[in-house]
Amino acid sequence: MTRTESYDYIIVGAGSAGCVLANRLSGDGSARVLLLEAGSSDTDETLRIPAALGTLFKLDVDWNYRTVEQSPPGRTFYWPRGRTLGGSSSTNVMIYIRGNRHDYDGWRDDFGADGWGYDDVLPYFVASESHRRLRPPYHGSDGPLHVEDRLYTHELSSAWVDAALEWGLDYNDDFAGPSPLGAGPYQVTCHNGRRCSTADAYLHPVLTRPNLTVRSDTLVTRIVLAGSRAAGVSYLADGAEETVYADAEVVVCAGAVNSPQLLLLSGIGPPDDLGDLDIDVRVPLPGVGRNLQDQLLAPVVWETRNTSDIIRDLLTPEHLELWRTTGGGPFASNYGEVGAFLSSTEGGHRHDRPDIQLCGGATALILSGEEVPQRPVFTMNSTALNPKARGTVRLASSDPRAHPLIDPRYFEDPADLDLLTEGLRAVAGIAHSPPFADHLARPYLPDTTDLDSLDDAAWHAHIREWSATCYHPVGTCAMGQGEESVVDPQLKVRGVDGLRVVDASVMPTVTSGNTNAPTIMIAEKAAAHLRAGAKERIGREPVE
Repeated sequence: MTRTESYDYIIVGAGSAGCVLANRLSGDGSARVLLLEAGSSDTDETLRIPAALGTLFKLDVDWNYRTVEQSPPGRTFYWPRGRTLGGSSSTNVMIYIRGNRHDYDGWRDDFGADGWGYDDVLPYFVASESHRRLRPPYHGSDGPLHVEDRLYTHELSSAWVDAALEWGLDYNDDFAGPSPLGAGPYQVTCHNGRRCSTADAYLHPVLTRPNLTVRSDTLVTRIVLAGSRAAGVSYLADGAEETVYADAEVVVCAGAVNSPQLLLLSGIGPPDDLGDLDIDVRVPLPGVGRNLQDQLLAPVVWETRNTSDIIRDLLTPEHLELWRTTGGGPFASNYGEVGAFLSSTEGGHRHDRPDIQLCGGATALILSGEEVPQRPVFTMNSTALNPKARGTVRLASSDPRAHPLIDPRYFEDPADLDLLTEGLRAVAGIAHSPPFADHLARPYLPDTTDLDSLDDAAWHAHIREWSATCYHPVGTCAMGQGEESVVDPQLKVRGVDGLRVVDASVMPTVTSGNTNAPTIMIAEKAAAHLRAGAKERIGREPVE
């Protein structure tokens, strides 16, 4: 094998995890690191404006995926995924949520993911974070990732929180603290009102390091295997295929869709699936692309009165200039400004573990994009945090440029519909409470005059028609010690030396909330593990 170019570490994907690893692995100057990103650079100002997030979908910074048809309702679901430096952290809703203790202890106890319990991972959350207001033991003050209380909150969002408290929820101003239960405003990954992606936090500050090379507009097509070892990767750039080699490891950080896709294209995965596309089986690994989990947003939308709509009324040239000069005003809104975590009821008793999340604000926060109200509205979404449905990511073609087949099987388990419905009933109940109720004219979705009159069947039909992805796919290269696990607790791909997966795809189960902060934590923990053994593997003096 002729080697033309080599690095110690090759990182595939400059998203929420890849930017973290590029920073940490190149930190002491001894390791030569190559970071490859399929998308382009992130220089457009729009990527920094929180309220511009809705304009980023279906553009060149988005993979613009769609699921296969879901049954029922017989429609496909739009799946946005970031395709630029920072990945989905450059295009998401910026909500900072970690999940809870039960999530991580469950990874350890139920899947054999030793070292991933809550007490194990909390230090990495803290190390990653620079919080403007909160401090240890739950928060950090000098990490790369800026987290802050949003600099703008619409008056109707604040009224919704007051109504949720009147309804019976406790106030919570720190969903990432000891318990996420309660209602309040969401914290965001922003710095002085500007989006703080992992590219902003981790990558841009270190681009001058001589031992770090970053290449965008570079689509990795396969992992090069030498026997049972990952020797490097091949990629497409400017229409030509190139190969680059790794002296230490290849680390795949391409996300819950693209990481399993790359493994499958490389002959690592279920033999039957690979055989169907005439791909040589290099490493039989049945769990690749299996165990797909995603959370759904199910909306209730009201027409409002005597108030404004963020998108329709407030995103004016004057307010854009206000944002540019101060970071504040409506352009600092992330639309999903407020929400709550609550637990479902069984036998009239609530559990101490939240399994329903609410999220919304004073505009049409309907990610499906298939309905744009022509009047001011307020949206509140229900999410079932721990869905039982399990889906797949499979290859549609052996062409690496082809989108894979994404099948989340959203409505496979009736329990998910029941939990979403319980959340929507809570949303409807909160809407009766002042001062929020005073601003509601009538329901817009569902199209009814009386939400309380809807039975379970009607709510289920509404969910099937109007729900959308929560933007939280995980699990397709799951971590653990069972037969279906793809990586071990050190995130090493089973049966392959020198290859790891580090991103949301390794989560055995989805965390109870937004997944960006947990993905950053996973990368921080993986980087610490890799750096601990780097001296023995690399044995080189720092690059001058």
